[in-house]
Amino acid sequence: MNFASTHPACPVELLSVASEMFPFVKTGGLGDIVGTLPHALARHGIRTRTLVPGYPALLSAMGNPRCAARFSDVLGHSGTIWESCLCGNDIFILDVPALYDRPGDPYMGPDGNDWPDNDIRFAVLARVAAHIAQGMIDGYRPDLVQAHDWQAGLTAAYLHYDGSVAPPVIQTIHNLSFQGCFPPSALSRLGLPERAMCIDGVEYYGNIGFLKAGLHFSAWITTVSPTYACEIQTPEGGMGLGGLLRTRSRVLTGILNGIDTDIWDPEHDPDVHFPYRLRDLAGRRPNKRALQAEFGLPQDPDAFLLGIVSRLTMQKGIDLLSQAADEILQDNTQLVVVGSGSLPIQRELSALQRRFPRRFACHLGYSEALGHRMPASADAMLMPSRFEPCGLTQMSACHYGSVPIASRVGGLADTIVDANAAAIAGNAATGFLFSPVDAQALVAEVRRARMVFRDPAAWSVLQRNAIAYDVSWCGKAAQYANLFRAVVARARPQLRSDDNVVPLRRDDPSARRAIARQPRPRTRIPH
Repeated sequence: MNFASTHPACPVELLSVASEMFPFVKTGGLGDIVGTLPHALARHGIRTRTLVPGYPALLSAMGNPRCAARFSDVLGHSGTIWESCLCGNDIFILDVPALYDRPGDPYMGPDGNDWPDNDIRFAVLARVAAHIAQGMIDGYRPDLVQAHDWQAGLTAAYLHYDGSVAPPVIQTIHNLSFQGCFPPSALSRLGLPERAMCIDGVEYYGNIGFLKAGLHFSAWITTVSPTYACEIQTPEGGMGLGGLLRTRSRVLTGILNGIDTDIWDPEHDPDVHFPYRLRDLAGRRPNKRALQAEFGLPQDPDAFLLGIVSRLTMQKGIDLLSQAADEILQDNTQLVVVGSGSLPIQRELSALQRRFPRRFACHLGYSEALGHRMPASADAMLMPSRFEPCGLTQMSACHYGSVPIASRVGGLADTIVDANAAAIAGNAATGFLFSPVDAQALVAEVRRARMVFRDPAAWSVLQRNAIAYDVSWCGKAAQYANLFRAVVARARPQLRSDDNVVPLRRDDPSARRAIARQPRPRTRIPH
């Protein structure tokens, strides 16, 4: 499909369906994208209304909402859909207290385990999204639905099995490792027909796969970087879904994420101790001293200060620090880590802080403020991810003048130009990339970066190149807008509702073998 051939003047009504939305509920990049992309799309004639669960933070923020609809029985639950405008976003808030009136993490209870009813919690979200797509709310009928990650994955399946005329669904993958797998006994509770429990339906290795359903029944699939779009079609990166994604490769597009440069602006960022103008490298220096003081590290301007802001998981490669710290923390190098996640990794980081009190520090817990202060202060931001669909940390780092050091995977590879000899000679380098993702390669890359850091003129060139890289939504939102219009045009009423579905038939040996070769996924739903 030629996206560039679409007509920008044609307005599109988009229903976005997601389980998170910045600044109200966020556990990672999903919330950021859902909260910031609508503003960028509006400049391209795409009007977005976002359906999100009625978590306490959203209900308390909605001011004077309008009741858009009430329902008495959606998968056994009654509730209200409130319509409001929050932070400039038009929002439908799905108010079902029995499912969403819970404090803290949207997916896990205080004990750190997934809520046992996560299947019905997010099935109701998808079921209501399907009803809205079919005209549940008076005066509103979207042209297109964008379902984000597994939590909205059943939206396309419900529309398929309803069999009514409905707008097309684009399934967006933010992280393929989070798939939403539940036992087959949940089928009737989720309001799905018995015939859905098959390879051409929602069945996924004997379970019900929310994300699998979205990938199978959607009109188009997007993910958050071009490289990740290729990686997820491989046996290693597909995580059990590579075969399906290969059969649907003709309707799979990778579009890079962006960041909101009004929010990420070092001159007006309220979380930056000493605001400075973009490209003012000298203006960063007092922030470095302030961060060192905040974490009890020596306030040494010559120290090579590394920062990490991340979920503390194996995916992010944070476990490598315990193997590499002795060699990383040499030659006047300091490292500050901010994040929450795996308890074993948190214990490892606490142990490192006790071992290296003047070189290593950590803040164990989510902190949006520190997430902004770090790139304004650290000389370099470290991202040793084993896989990374897109990543936003490297974008904020570049924008604020902190040089990224990252593994050569996914969106990191798409957004960082490695400081090799050719890139340096061409004045194109913006950071450092390494592979494979192991402790030895990580140490070698930190040493390479540290060597350049000791040459202030060379380092300032890297910083200026990084700052010049366009991290905004501008071009990326245009790609989305062109794709959305093309998909809407392709799904005109005269087309059958299943024209965009590529079936995986049991009598198709190549497709069956492609899926069979994939590793079996974990049934636990990570967040």
